[in-house]
Amino acid sequence: MSNMKNKLTIVGIGPGDRRFLTMEALEAMQTADHVYFRTHKHPVVTYIQDLGVESSSFDDVYEGAESFDDVYLAIADQIIDLLEKGDVTYAVPGNPFVAERTVELLKEKVEKHADHSVSFIYGTSFIDAILSTLHKDPVHGLKIIDGLQLETQRPDPDTDVIVIQVYNAMVASNVKLGLMDYYDDEHEVIVIRGAGIRNEEEIQRVPLYELDRLDILDHLTSVYIPRVEDKKGRYGFKDLVEIMEKLRSEDGCPWDRKQTHDTLKPYMIEEAYEVLEAIDQEDHYLLEEELGDLMLQVVFHAQIADENGFFDVDDVMEQICNKLVRRHPHVFSDVVAETSEDVLVNWEAIKREEKEETTHYASMERIPKEMPALMRSYKVQAKAADVGFDWDDISGALDKVNEEWAELMEIIESNNRDKIEEELGDLIFAVVNVARFMKIRPELALQKTVEKFLRRFKYIEDTLEKKGTKVHDSNLEEMDFYWNEAKNLEK
Repeated sequence: MSNMKNKLTIVGIGPGDRRFLTMEALEAMQTADHVYFRTHKHPVVTYIQDLGVESSSFDDVYEGAESFDDVYLAIADQIIDLLEKGDVTYAVPGNPFVAERTVELLKEKVEKHADHSVSFIYGTSFIDAILSTLHKDPVHGLKIIDGLQLETQRPDPDTDVIVIQVYNAMVASNVKLGLMDYYDDEHEVIVIRGAGIRNEEEIQRVPLYELDRLDILDHLTSVYIPRVEDKKGRYGFKDLVEIMEKLRSEDGCPWDRKQTHDTLKPYMIEEAYEVLEAIDQEDHYLLEEELGDLMLQVVFHAQIADENGFFDVDDVMEQICNKLVRRHPHVFSDVVAETSEDVLVNWEAIKREEKEETTHYASMERIPKEMPALMRSYKVQAKAADVGFDWDDISGALDKVNEEWAELMEIIESNNRDKIEEELGDLIFAVVNVARFMKIRPELALQKTVEKFLRRFKYIEDTLEKKGTKVHDSNLEEMDFYWNEAKNLEK
């Protein structure tokens, strides 16, 4: 490696027309022994060559690589190799700091070499050209996303958006499909090719669904998407937050304004159970609706807290994201967890540390008292089992059920309601323990039994109705007969 400090000069040559080429950029290229263009497929390159600038490009790299990431990495590596031999002048379209992945890579690589340095000569970006062409001021809001990375870069219908690198029909098709998750199919988009280039600039306004049918798609094409003024029902999470804020305002809804955390408690529970019902019914459309209702409760509580100066919905999002990262060190750190059981052990250990729990009882007590008793008892027993306070196998749990049943039968004759309630609770608790050994959620099991009871009772009532008899005019013997008939039909 040479001991001489070699310099990399990265020059921005503007969006395509020589009007946007700065004097500093032109002087840097004219005084260089050789200029390496990222690509010769740029309208201003011919003009620069005609001035006597000796140059070459990396266009051949594009032909042999499988992806753009491979192209940019290969170009950066080649420039670093050239830099080992002497100074290098590297020219890129537009501004070096706007959508230039090779510049990012080179900056990282040169910073690792104490014997190399890098300087930048800024140019006008194609974003400037697009905004000038459309007479748009970005101060009102503008988001720029890469058409090749829509799965990670999301558009925002509340602000203007520019999608870059829409260079052929296939990319345009993928962009169109991705945008349709956020915009109406008829939403007008503006396709700009060669922004700012004299005699080459083309602009077409088309509905989104026609984006991939145009014949002006190439490496100079971008898409400008105006913000959505009329959402037509295509709302997002931010809209939900704003709607709730409006409902709670002085000009909002009287009912929503008077709600508190306490008054909303029943609705949170109700909506959670309606989500479970939608899951049980395997009704995806209903599940979509019920999840929205449940999310509304979260936003409602966050809005109330925000008004009282405690936290807002962004704080809620931050809390859960931090918690997920913190409690999944096997994903976001170097902890190893090969099975779901390992994950649960780590999760509980991290939770106890977060809550500063010094006893196992504290983790049991943390289980909410408002939780349905079957669910709470299941969780308490599971935590006891974690420290070995458990039967060796299910036979011990079954024996305990028999023991509690016998104690209940014995105490029933006493007519002592407090003791009967106690023994009945003990019996149910023992049954829950059997369910836990069988890895069956008792709450869900009982719900299924309730549904089964309702089905069979409906059969009894419907059958009696067909005979001209009301259910309250029947008797137990007759109803039991039809109960067994319904049971046999189910089998």
